[in-house]
Amino acid sequence: MSNQADLLVMGPPAPAPTPRLSTLDRWLPAWIGLAMVAGLLLGRFVPVVGDALQAVQVGGISVPIALGLLVMMYPVLAKVRFDRVGTVTGDTRLLVSSLVLNWVVGPALMFALAWLLLPDLAEYRTGLIIVGLARCIAMVVIWNDLACGDRDAAAVLVALNSVFQVVAFSVLGYFYLTVLPGWLGLDTQGLDVSMGQIALNVLVFLGIPLAAGFASRWIGERRRGRDWYESVFVPRVGPWALYGLLFTIVLLFALQGDAIARNPLDVVRIAVPLLAYFALMWSVGMVVGRVLDLGYARSTTLAFTAAGNNFELAIAVAIGTFGAASGQALAGVVGPLIEVPVLVGLVYVSLWLARRWPTPRSRS
Repeated sequence: MSNQADLLVMGPPAPAPTPRLSTLDRWLPAWIGLAMVAGLLLGRFVPVVGDALQAVQVGGISVPIALGLLVMMYPVLAKVRFDRVGTVTGDTRLLVSSLVLNWVVGPALMFALAWLLLPDLAEYRTGLIIVGLARCIAMVVIWNDLACGDRDAAAVLVALNSVFQVVAFSVLGYFYLTVLPGWLGLDTQGLDVSMGQIALNVLVFLGIPLAAGFASRWIGERRRGRDWYESVFVPRVGPWALYGLLFTIVLLFALQGDAIARNPLDVVRIAVPLLAYFALMWSVGMVVGRVLDLGYARSTTLAFTAAGNNFELAIAVAIGTFGAASGQALAGVVGPLIEVPVLVGLVYVSLWLARRWPTPRSRS
């Protein structure tokens, strides 16, 4: 991340980029794998860690996990050129396609996969549907940045998802867990989720780092200039996104490491629809971006914002509604277990595609 070229697509269409990952980022799969193993071992052999993470909460949010996410998100949002965000909001094709993929296609696809592949496991099925409803507002900025997507566009789409998440999560939860199964003659499952709790989740995981990133750029550029800010300050804080990511992964996997170790076959059953979901959503996003001629950077951003999910919210809702030891909570925790390595792999696929992406057609 710290040495990536700035490949934002702004203003007139630009040629396809030729991205290059830094040495630190090229080893990201290894770091993430080690963090996952460390978290699983910690949760399995030191179960008091999971109890401590659940005990230290504010408003239902685990404080250590929240701190890890804030550290993870701040460096990426500090890189955003906020004075260019207007060029993103003017791209109605990008905004509309993102909303449709996130709030129509994504939840419907997860509902279908959960019922097709887990018809006999009601708790896990419900947990997966909750994961599909929680659109990504955090870790997607990491994947987008690694894949050299449009950083400013990612910030706008994440903010848009946040607004819709507060408004739509509870409504869609009721629809996909109660109304639609009833129409289809399937089992129903209620979901009582407070909009206030969702709003708090969005405020913590997006609002705080977004405000900090904006303040950093505003103060830094006025005191030292943009050249200093982007050539000195950004490289210094950039690696902290990776540190925060790894810290968060360790804590998340420690939270239910014991449950995962005790139910390996269940984890495999849950993993199958998740694998299909992440691959399909990312592929559809890339295809839509190509058809709409958005260019590589914005197509990549569209794909990752469509494929990523807000596992923090999904886990919090599952635990708050069904309990920490429930199958729904386990399905929520398996979410990042599958999402992290799959989306890291898709980062490399994206970078491979970048070298072959056609130059966008010029538009008047």
